[in-house]
Amino acid sequence: MNKPIAITLGDAAGIGPEIIAKAYQEAPELMQGCFVVGDLATMRRATQRVSAGSIGLALALIEAAPEALELPPQCMPLLQVGTLHEMVPFGKLDAGAGLLAAQCVVWAAQAALRGDIAAMVTAPLNKEALALAGEPYCRFPGHTELLQAQAAAFTGKPLAQMPVRMMLANDELRVVLVSIHVSLRQAIEAVTVSNVLQTLLITHQSLGAILGRAPRIAVAGLNPHAGEGGLFGREELDLIAPAIGQARTHGLNVSGPFAPDTVFMSARAVGGKPAPFDVVVAMYHDQGLIPVKYLGLEQGVNVTLGLPLVRTSPDHGTAFDIAGTGKADPSSLLAAVRMARQLAR
Repeated sequence: MNKPIAITLGDAAGIGPEIIAKAYQEAPELMQGCFVVGDLATMRRATQRVSAGSIGLALALIEAAPEALELPPQCMPLLQVGTLHEMVPFGKLDAGAGLLAAQCVVWAAQAALRGDIAAMVTAPLNKEALALAGEPYCRFPGHTELLQAQAAAFTGKPLAQMPVRMMLANDELRVVLVSIHVSLRQAIEAVTVSNVLQTLLITHQSLGAILGRAPRIAVAGLNPHAGEGGLFGREELDLIAPAIGQARTHGLNVSGPFAPDTVFMSARAVGGKPAPFDVVVAMYHDQGLIPVKYLGLEQGVNVTLGLPLVRTSPDHGTAFDIAGTGKADPSSLLAAVRMARQLAR
């Protein structure tokens, strides 16, 4: 690649710095050309934790993204963004950690929007710490909404004209969500013809670019048994099915709505057999993420669809309960880097 990939620090109190250090330690060839956007002292602590008495990773401060391409494998380039006034304790909510995590995301997003980097991979941040960071970051429930706002501002569009969706993917299943970080009551209210149709169009365009063909999209219902013909709710009849019909008039390959308790199983690629669908569109956050995460967090990747930049992330959180113990698994971060390289081509 002729442009580097930025990896944001995540919450300094969580496992983000640790899995970044392990990624460089375990897969130096994959990580070559990547650089960390974060804090030197925090990453130095992380490398010491994962080295376990062996020779630690070499950390190299850089001042500009292109310098990352000039450094050899087993060297971790780091671009300092922001400063922690003191080292953050592991596993503790900290406003400073939330602020630094947000500043790293904003720096990488703006670099990606300018075209200075090929893609950004975000280590997990803590949503409570982000809320403690103060204005303007406390307005955003998570990465997705923060990146949406950055992209809208950069392109000069109203936020409503920068629709984004979350896709979670692993080797067996891909899921795209109609709504993300809202209450269940709000998520149900978000199941409208326009929102479902918009999700289908974004999924078709974004996943089609990844696959090189039109994706086969399955749509989950909202209610048990997909409403059972209206016995358990009419959202499938009045909202979801009309959106599917409109999507088909646009040439999309869409099927459903299917009963949500079975569609994820039927859409899996297992035993070497190809899946009947490339992706399932789920109506709300937990409906779609529970099956993906149940299949294993180790290879799960979060991809933000609809942005004018490439952003991937691991399919897990900050894991405060094991932060600093050396137990964190970098597999999902490595999968996110692989996905970012694929999408940035």
